Amino acid sequence: MKKIVVLISGTGTNLQALIDACAAGRINARVAAVISNQASALGLERAKTAQIPTALFIRRDFADHAAMDQAIGDYIEKIGADLIVLAGYMKILSEGFVTRFAGKILNIHPSLLPKYKGLNTYQQVLDAGDSEHGTSVHFVTPELDGGAVILQAKVPIFPGDDISDIEARVKTQELQIYPLVVKWFIDGRLQEIQGKAYLDGKLLPENGYADE
Repeated sequence: MKKIVVLISGTGTNLQALIDACAAGRINARVAAVISNQASALGLERAKTAQIPTALFIRRDFADHAAMDQAIGDYIEKIGADLIVLAGYMKILSEGFVTRFAGKILNIHPSLLPKYKGLNTYQQVLDAGDSEHGTSVHFVTPELDGGAVILQAKVPIFPGDDISDIEARVKTQELQIYPLVVKWFIDGRLQEIQGKAYLDGKLLPENGYADE
């Protein structure tokens, strides 16, 4: 059975969705370890409840970011992970780490990439007066939120909405699409080739898979 390693910094809701999907057999893999850079991350408790090994890497314990990422990478290699899933991991990965695991790292970002990279996407979309927002699953490259988009989900923004309203809609979609994309990868359907995303051997468009 293939192995997934999940990196988290917070509550781990997307982690839980992956744990549940693996347990139910919807993803033919197991979460082999959960890594965090925050000792207080609730996601670590979710992992322990599911009897999944956890590892904590704190920045102050290392000379620099590159050294920390080197240690994380060594830990992942010992596990023999087939896929690395970022699920609310609030630390920018070093170029060395991303290059080391090129084509094997997925991230989910709360915006319709390439719009609104980085932080505070909900405030950005409100400030812009947009009528929709969403979330994107993409491959990770050294460029922040710049890897090939695999799948997006859109949600409406209604007059009077605040950040919490939009965030709740986006989170509902995240919990559906992230396990699906992980399943595609584990089943060998999804690949990154020369910086582009391919599903079943077909190049995906800039905004990812669309069935219409």
